[in-house]
Amino acid sequence: MATVELTKENFDQTVSENPFVLIDFWAGWCRPCLQFAPVYEKASEAHPDLLFAKVDTEAQQELAGAFQITSIPTLMIIRDQVAIFAQPGALPEAALTDLISQARALDMDEVRAKIAAEQPGAGETGTPEA
Repeated sequence: MATVELTKENFDQTVSENPFVLIDFWAGWCRPCLQFAPVYEKASEAHPDLLFAKVDTEAQQELAGAFQITSIPTLMIIRDQVAIFAQPGALPEAALTDLISQARALDMDEVRAKIAAEQPGAGETGTPEA
């Protein structure tokens, strides 16, 4: 599957309709972004069951701002509408392959339970202590 260009108009629908989305936040003037692009494209061909997407941070400044992207390239992985990974920096092919394997292996029920436990007020009964 070809890499999909994400915009603020198609982002929510794309993420909600795909259970596993990798997003490369990039810009055309960014040399590390351009060096990472063939690695990312090769991974997309090796994993046709996953959605590989790109966000041009110059054209989609509002979307990049919503995710607080301050350094590019930044790779983000969203599984079941939960961001499970976000890190700036171009990855070598082996590291990207390993990262995809780790993300596939995650138990998303455990991830959601951990997120819920970290929310403010989690575990509080609401009764005052004696």
